[in-house]
Amino acid sequence: MHAHFYFAAPETSLSAEIQTLVDLYRTMVRIRAFENAAEAASQGGVSAYGKSADGSAKVRGPLHLSTGQEAVPAGVCAHLRRDDYLTSTHRGHGHTLAKGADLQSMMSELFGKAAGTNGGKGGSMHIADFSVGMLGANGVVGAGMPIAVGAAHAQKLQRRDGITACFFGDGAINRGPFLEALNWAQVYRLPVLFVCEDNRWSATTASGPMTAGAGASARALSLDIPAVQVDGNDVMAVHAAAATLIAEVRSGLGPRLLHAITYRVKGHVSVDLAAYRSPEELQAALKTDPIARARAQYLALPGAVAQELDAMEQAAYDEVAAALGVADSAPWPDASSAFTDIQNTGAGQWR
Repeated sequence: MHAHFYFAAPETSLSAEIQTLVDLYRTMVRIRAFENAAEAASQGGVSAYGKSADGSAKVRGPLHLSTGQEAVPAGVCAHLRRDDYLTSTHRGHGHTLAKGADLQSMMSELFGKAAGTNGGKGGSMHIADFSVGMLGANGVVGAGMPIAVGAAHAQKLQRRDGITACFFGDGAINRGPFLEALNWAQVYRLPVLFVCEDNRWSATTASGPMTAGAGASARALSLDIPAVQVDGNDVMAVHAAAATLIAEVRSGLGPRLLHAITYRVKGHVSVDLAAYRSPEELQAALKTDPIARARAQYLALPGAVAQELDAMEQAAYDEVAAALGVADSAPWPDASSAFTDIQNTGAGQWR
């Protein structure tokens, strides 16, 4: 068993380090731009993306943002292949984008349009894209964990060399599926990487006072699952830790757990002002913003050019603005689509 606190990235060549940091930065700013736009569209307000013609919300239903947590999906998914699987939470935009899903189709899905990744049926909280191995967000806390274990067990039975990455929040570790999933994965030595995005909040309740012991990594170690704790707002540290764990999982050594300490700077949903949180806590967290930290890391490297990062940010916002326009003008699903993608129970004989 091994547990490391604040995993340090191994030494690499400077050119390789710069390219990795640039690639991770691009992923993070795309996630941030997408969620900023989705947030504004859910509120019907004015933003850099403009305002809907009638001022109404274009994204309806619960919208859970992962603002401030972008380093975790970016750092982990950089090591996943297209045929690897991924399960997410109700806060899954970042995971889906980092896994390679089409941004424009995702925005159309949030708008409930037929061109969406799920034909407009899933929306934000149930978004999925099987074409890139993203098996789905999930509205039930912890429910993606047994799905991930099932997917990983299928991979093992089929003797495939793919793995499954399972994202979940710190609130999920106090629910039954957490223990069930980790136990099953370890008993059968399944190819699954569990990733705890420990953002310190379980909906509107601080997780610390509700969690006994040292948290996700300690509980994994109690089941003999090697676990690494990392600064989840340092994208290079996440990237390095994930590289080691994923290599171990992919080589057949069984499950691993990455415990990423991060922070959710927005409310539980897009219309939640998070008044239950102290302003001092939020201000302290904002100083650890993963995108700002990555930018500072990049600019400290010899030969760094700030304009390169500026161009990435602008490209991300331009891409999102275009996706908003497409999503807004896209057609609604035909009513007949309500009867597709559902289980066929025949003529009712089972009754």
